[in-house]
Amino acid sequence: MKKKIVLDTSIIIDGHISHKIDEKDIDDNFEIIIPRAAIDELQSQACKQREQGFIGLEELRKIREKSSENNISLRIYGEKPNLEDIKLAKNGRIDSNINEIAEKEDATLFTADYIQHLAASATGISSVHIRSQVSASFNIENYFDDKSMSVHLIEGVEPLAKKGTPGEFTLEKISDTKLDKQTLNEIMNFLFSTENNKKISNIEISFDGCYVIMYKNLRIVITQPPVSNKIEITAVRPIKKLTLQEYQLDLSLINRLSEEAEGILIAGRPGSGKSTFASSIAEHYVQNNKLVKTLESPRDLQVPENVVQYGSFKNGYERVADLLLLVRPDFTIFDEVRRIKDFELFADLRLTGIGMIGVIHANEALDAIQRFIGKIELGMIPHVIDTVIFIHGGKIEKIYELNLTVKVPAGMVEQDLARPVVEIRDFFSKETEYEIYSYGEENIIIPLKNIEKKTDKERNNKINKLAESKIREVIGKFDPKAEVKIISSDKIRILVSKDVIPRIIGRGGSTISEIEKMLGVKIDVEAKVPLIGNEVAFSIAESGSRIYLLVDEMHIGKKVNLFLGDEALVSNQIGQKAKLKLDKKSEVGRKVFNTIMSNNQDSLKLYESKDE
Repeated sequence: MKKKIVLDTSIIIDGHISHKIDEKDIDDNFEIIIPRAAIDELQSQACKQREQGFIGLEELRKIREKSSENNISLRIYGEKPNLEDIKLAKNGRIDSNINEIAEKEDATLFTADYIQHLAASATGISSVHIRSQVSASFNIENYFDDKSMSVHLIEGVEPLAKKGTPGEFTLEKISDTKLDKQTLNEIMNFLFSTENNKKISNIEISFDGCYVIMYKNLRIVITQPPVSNKIEITAVRPIKKLTLQEYQLDLSLINRLSEEAEGILIAGRPGSGKSTFASSIAEHYVQNNKLVKTLESPRDLQVPENVVQYGSFKNGYERVADLLLLVRPDFTIFDEVRRIKDFELFADLRLTGIGMIGVIHANEALDAIQRFIGKIELGMIPHVIDTVIFIHGGKIEKIYELNLTVKVPAGMVEQDLARPVVEIRDFFSKETEYEIYSYGEENIIIPLKNIEKKTDKERNNKINKLAESKIREVIGKFDPKAEVKIISSDKIRILVSKDVIPRIIGRGGSTISEIEKMLGVKIDVEAKVPLIGNEVAFSIAESGSRIYLLVDEMHIGKKVNLFLGDEALVSNQIGQKAKLKLDKKSEVGRKVFNTIMSNNQDSLKLYESKDE
């Protein structure tokens, strides 16, 4: 009677059966049973462009050919998996069906999956577990040396490595032999083999064509079709673990990190040393008896043992954030803040009172702050971020502190333009380098150094305009047509109508003194006497509420001055119909009308104006 063996998907993919046929370990005394569910699973993987699917189908072809050549019985057994089986495949439904076939046929299950082997043995099914033989020569650590920061293994390309330190590294070929698909598959087999499972801290990310794993202290990213057009394995390791003291920080910065800062951004370009500095801060807080947690995916920060590292669920960090509020950490390190939800979550946790340290990619220190604009309200930014540390080449290049105030933004002059302004100051000099504020519906970021570069003349002109505008506003209450002339930074001259002067001076000079005190300048008040030219002949006409002074057409468009005796009433331009129009209800109109009614119109004189 022939010995029956049932093959599961894992043993087919690993290729052990065709080798055993070649080595005569399986001969014509055996009957090979292939579950239809295993074939369908391999076909499904191949349709999704997964390498395992193609390898498994190719192995099935070999098994069929070699079985025929060696007179070994082979049959396909079982029904196609239904929709429910497919949905529950990840929970072991298809593996369970394969075990049932082995039990029904009184056969021995051959598997490379240790869990499948345990499940079969536990239910009394005969099972043989065949371990994958993985050579240590495919250990990815072999590609590293003491100077390697990262290793980049790409199908069809010579292996590459970045060597040096953050900010000072070179990309070098570490072999002249191009990597083929088989070699890269062997490296992946080594990483995922049973013997190495104890070395993998966790599979951090997994989806079609991509894995992110932690192998010892290496962060390894594996991509293959359909994510990438070819297999690529990238392994990154921390170069050095530093303490905060090794950065030789200024004592004032250490005090701020220890006592004041609770919303910190650590910014920099990729590979600049951001995560290394974040790890140093974590250790500093632990040494100062602070409870520290991390939010990271993948979890690759080099932190003390008593720092618990939280990863993300499939839908993000939201659920983990709820857990953080329950465990009540003093500080949480968020590595890395990228997506819109990350910015919102960072702000939400910070506003609950948890100290937050965010690691963020940015080309400049200001860029890290700009990335929060639009994600949270502008006025909330200083409450969420109080300190920005920019790392370049493993060293601190710039430190900003943020402050919220209400003021007139730099470059504006009107006091009624005051609004909430976010000031971004250099930590050491305390000089404000940028201002952020809302203008209409836009958020404006102004570099103050551009404003400071303006010439003294431009600045003085702006001051003069501001002073003149404010003075006109005050004096205009007495004489709307007052003229203002800036004599010096603390003295002005105003020219007003003669009859207004007593009201501006006030009794005993009280009014002008109050005005001078309000404006902070010395004021000379003089009567405004228009420069007059030749007298202009005119006649008078009335129409409803208007009085018209009719002149010759040669004066059309010219400016004229109307006097009542020595009093200048008005300066105006002759219209297109050769007449000067006055409203009877106006102060000037009433005076002219009363003069006409009293038969004293000869006291009205009209002169050409010589004013520029």
